[in-house]
Formats: sequence, structure tokens, C-alpha cells
Amino acid sequence: MSIAIVTGSSGLIGSEATKFFHAKGFDVVGIDNNMREYFFGKDGSVEWNTNQLTKTLPNFTHYSTDIRNEAEINNLFNKYGKDIEIVIHTAAQPSHDWAAKEPITDFGVNALGTLNLLEATRKFCPDAPFIFTSTNKVYGDTPNVLPLVEKEKRWEVDENHSYFEHGIDETMSIDNSKHSVFGASKVAADVMAQEYGRYFGIKTGTFRGGCLTGPAHSGAELHGFLAYLVKCIVYGKHYTIFGYKGKQVRDNIHSNDLVNCFWEFYQNPKAGAVYNIGGSRHSNCSVLEAIEIAEEFAGKKLSFSLSEQNREGDHIWWISDVRKFQNDFPNWKYEHDLRNIIKEIVEATQEKYNSETKKFAIAA
Repeated sequence: MSIAIVTGSSGLIGSEATKFFHAKGFDVVGIDNNMREYFFGKDGSVEWNTNQLTKTLPNFTHYSTDIRNEAEINNLFNKYGKDIEIVIHTAAQPSHDWAAKEPITDFGVNALGTLNLLEATRKFCPDAPFIFTSTNKVYGDTPNVLPLVEKEKRWEVDENHSYFEHGIDETMSIDNSKHSVFGASKVAADVMAQEYGRYFGIKTGTFRGGCLTGPAHSGAELHGFLAYLVKCIVYGKHYTIFGYKGKQVRDNIHSNDLVNCFWEFYQNPKAGAVYNIGGSRHSNCSVLEAIEIAEEFAGKKLSFSLSEQNREGDHIWWISDVRKFQNDFPNWKYEHDLRNIIKEIVEATQEKYNSETKKFAIAA
């Protein structure tokens, strides 16, 4: 029996990983206690995805375990032991703003939860590769000191800078910058995952993601940029852009493309590996550019306003240089570009909206 443990299994990346590894013949053990609803309210709930996975995947087992609970995590890992062939850790508190409200909860989930999982892996399945979804926020606001040029609809790094062609690589310092409380807790987890690789020899892969997105994202105002933007268009909600004139740039990677990275790493894992991963120059946009494309596919206009207040530690311009991963794993390639990603999100959101409208009409 080959077990894949996936934390945050009902979230965007976790559910994609669950379906992917299930299709590869793994028995998938999912850990998700729907803390996303606690973080973001009803919009953030992933209960719908838990139900869908449970109904459609015969070799999927769901546990609503809290990753902060060391004893429960150890019991679960002990139950499956050496049958665990891979651990994919995607569970997190992912919001800058929310973290500042409850720093202890944020650090408990992001840092302590990661440590519990790393230690359980070391104790019970030390040969299993451990994949950790970190974030580009570990670099803090250092990207904001780059020489940026304001264009009509986006900020762009100066074309003479070394990052212009391919984006930001892993040599950028994660020190001496303003991270946000969220960024700091992810730094702790990021460095600990590296240490379990370098000190204990666990095959850890740390993926510092840009904007991870896709149609399974339960987007909320505080997290899930593209998914929430599309939801506002389809549902007719007002959208607020925080800072930088809406010209801040994000690179966007489809959840399936990211999970394919995990698959490549699983087949040839390394100890203490770190990769920047995102849409790179292949798939990126400003908020204003994303609005235009989403409006095109939705056939509706977005009501939005610009706030001069940016989010603490937020990036003005971020594009991931993914060449290190591509050099280590040359078989990996993108399957989704920006327009395809947004189109999928729009279609999934419209389907959900129509289903909810139909239920409401029947109930009425």
C-alpha cells in the first residue's frame, strides 16, 4: 500500500494534489479541519471540497486533524508508518492581514504545524519526500527596492536589471526586510523544512510560490486574488484594490502545474531543496490587467475602487525565476497560461453561481 499524506487536502493545492496522486494509484490520507472558514468566514469554507473528494475518490480518507496537535499528528503518522511514501504539506494560514489579528494562531499553524509534520516524518517515514508549500513572502518587502518603472497598467522592473528577463531567483535575501506577521511565520517553517533536509537528511522540497490559483480556490477578500476577483465579477460584489494603483504585478501558476512539480520532485527528491515557483514570465499580470481579462470571459463589468493603503509587506512587482527547478527537473513544463487560468476560474465560478441561484429559486 502506497500512502500519500496531504495536509490542507480540501484547499486549492491540497485538493489538486489529492486528486493527482489518487489518480497515480496512491491511497491518499487527507488532513484538513477547515480552518480556512475560521480565517475567512463562509467565503473561505472548503467543506464543499471535502464532501466532493470523499464522494468521488474511493481511496481517499479524510481526517479533520489540527496540525498544531503534536499527539494527533504522531498517532496518524504512526498508524500508516513506512507505507507513507510522500508527505505534501499545503495547510497554512495564508493572509497578511489576518495574521496581524492573531499572531499566535498564525505562527501555530504555519510554523509549529510544519515542525510537527517534519518531526512525524522523521520518526515514522524518514524515507518519504516531504514537500512544503512556502511563499514568496519569505523575501519580505525586499522586491520593492528593485528599480521599478510605472507603465500604463502595471509596474515593471527596469529592463536593464538582471531580473527583467526571467524574474526573481532564490539568491535574493530573506533577511533585513518587513515580512508581515504571516511572512515571518512562513520564514520559520521554510527554514525548518530546509534544516530537516540538511541536518537530518530528509528529502525536503520547499516551493516558494507566487500566486497559486485555479478553479478549486475558495477565494476570499483576504486571500485568493484571482478567485476572489472573479467571484466579485460573477456575483456582482464590489472589489477593493489595496494600493499601488492596481498596477501591482503577480505571477500566477495553475494548481495542476504546481502539483506536477511535486510529482517530478517525488521521482527524484533532494534534501533541503528550495525553489521559487510561479507563473514566471509565462503567466503574470497586474490587478488591472486581470480585471480586463476576467471581465472579457465573464461578460460582466466589475465594480471596484482603489484604496491608497497597500497591505503590509505586500509586493509591488513579483515574477518568479523558475529556472532552478526547470534545470533540476527538465521534464516539467507549463500546461496553463494566464488566459486559460482565468477562463477556468470564471467558468467554475459561473457554474457555482448558477447552481446557488437555482437552489434559491426552488426553495422560494
